[in-house]
This record gives sequence, structure tokens and C-alpha cells, in this order.
Amino acid sequence: MTDAPVLEIRDYRLNFNTFDGVYHALDGVNLAVGKGQSLGIVGETGCGKSVTVRNVLGLLPSPPAEVVSGEILYNGKDMLKVTPAEMQKIRGIEIAMIFQDPMTYLNPVFTIGTQMVDVILAHQKALDKSVRKNKKQARAHAIEMLRKVHLPNPESQIDRYPHELSGGMRQRVLIAMALSGSPKLLIADEPTTALDVTIQAQILDLIAELVEDMGLSVIIITHDLGVVAKVCDNVAVMYAGQVVEYGTIEEVFGKPKHPYTEGLLKSIPHPGKPPEELYGIPGFLPNLLTPPIGCRFQDRCPKAMEICGTPPKNRNNAAHDRTVLCHLYEEGFEDA
Repeated sequence: MTDAPVLEIRDYRLNFNTFDGVYHALDGVNLAVGKGQSLGIVGETGCGKSVTVRNVLGLLPSPPAEVVSGEILYNGKDMLKVTPAEMQKIRGIEIAMIFQDPMTYLNPVFTIGTQMVDVILAHQKALDKSVRKNKKQARAHAIEMLRKVHLPNPESQIDRYPHELSGGMRQRVLIAMALSGSPKLLIADEPTTALDVTIQAQILDLIAELVEDMGLSVIIITHDLGVVAKVCDNVAVMYAGQVVEYGTIEEVFGKPKHPYTEGLLKSIPHPGKPPEELYGIPGFLPNLLTPPIGCRFQDRCPKAMEICGTPPKNRNNAAHDRTVLCHLYEEGFEDA
């Protein structure tokens, strides 16, 4: 990566203090996304995908969340150390986030236009500009954003309530709302999970179009490997709070290194493949109240060795900007 990353997460460790004890949610996460690049974060439910990026915008309450170590650098600024006033000028303006269930994040008692205008005016207030949009200008800007995300008839749709729109249309509204502050980084947390397959494809095409047209950097969090393959440049595979493999889509999906990545890819159903031949990774995620001392995947790994009882180190292939957290490899491992 020649240019400095727009967002870089370094050695990030995060715990949750619960009534049952300390839950070790993240352990040494390292990620980066460059300008105009798209990064996919994949893994099964509970692996720490969403938790990894929520503190980019300060969305994890503390307590119970506790940052143990690490940095979250946005254009060189540590987001874990910014003041509330600084965060107001970044959240939704420079970094925006969209979520998986639009009905949860759209207020059912207000029209989408009212909600979008409020967001746009709030952005203007946070920036403290001498020239601010009035409500009429903000409404015009909202209509333009709805048009940008290909919502049909935005001039009339803007006065509808969320329940009057389909799931795909509501997701487009959330994307338009996120883009209204002209962000440089867009974080999409399971943006297609609540949608049917046809609408999923449309939303993914829209995100890819926005990346190209607006030069956005995008992080997509999902458990769907097909979503990542369609939209992203790079992928990080997470397991039990750790990034176990990182690289380009072609490298990771074409030549997976970590046994967990191999298991995920083998688990994808294919047309014509009998159900009895479908592969499933045996076992369950470890209890992170008492995480394993060594490799967190060792109890489920078909290639487990005695050395797996000790913590693995990140192995790096610098030539390919690729890492694997596994005892099977040495530093500078071959990509073939």
C-alpha cells in the first residue's frame, strides 16, 4: 500500500467487563484500508467483526467496554483519544456507518425527509460553518442524495414514512443519509442481511458504484463470502476476536492458508451438490471468558499440532501484503 491508509487499526485489544467475568472480545487486531479501497471483514457470528469497527466512531459504551491496548488511526489521528467535540466533527461527516436493519435505525413516526433534513442540519451545526443550509436547502440536498442512490421518484418518496417503503428502498435511504455528510470512509455493517437476494445484488452494485464515483473507502462487515468477493479489494478473516488471515480477495479466496479460511470456503453450498456432501466446521467458538492459551482454533482444526497449545504469531508475506496467524507458516511464507 503506497499511500498512508485512511484507517489503520493496530494491535487492538478490547475486553467487556461482565457479571460473569472479563470477556476478551478482541485480541491484537490489525487492519488497514486505503483511499478508494474496500475491505471486507468476514467470519461467523460472535467472532468480533462489528465490535472491531464500532469504536472507530466511539459507539461502544465504557463501561462495560474497556480498551486494553492499541490504536485506531484515522488519517493519523487516534480515534480512541479524540474529544467528544472532535468526534462530533468526524462522526457522520468524515466517517459514516450504515446498519443491517433499516427499520431499527429509521424513526417510524417521521417521514424520511424529516429525518434526512435533521441529519444534514446537524452535520452543518457540527462543522460550525458560517454559511449553513436552511431547511429548504437541506431538503434539496436530501433529494439529491436519494437520487444518487437510485431511489425512484425521490421528490415524492421523501415525504413517505419508513413503513411505506420496501426493505431495499429503506436501505437506500440509510445509505443516502450516510452519504449526506460527504464522508471519506463508509462502514457498512451487514448491509444486505435483511434483504432478499435480488435486492442484495442491487445494493452491492450501488456500493461498488459509490466507491468508484466518490472515491470512498469502504469497510463491509458480513458473514457472506459472496458479498465480499463481489465488492471488496481485500479481506480480513476473523475468528474468536483475532484476524487469522488477511490479503487480497484473489489470494485469500484463491489460495487460502489458514485452516479456518479453508473451512469457510468449503462450507459454501454449490448448485448440484447433494446436501449430504455439504461441509461444516466441527465444534463451536471458544468461550472468550476463558480463551485458549494457544491458537483459538485448535480444538476445531484438522491440522492441529502440539505447538498449537502456544500462541501463534502473525506470519507476514510482505511482497503480497498478506498475513496468516498460524503455526503452519514461517515469516515470509510462499504464496503458492
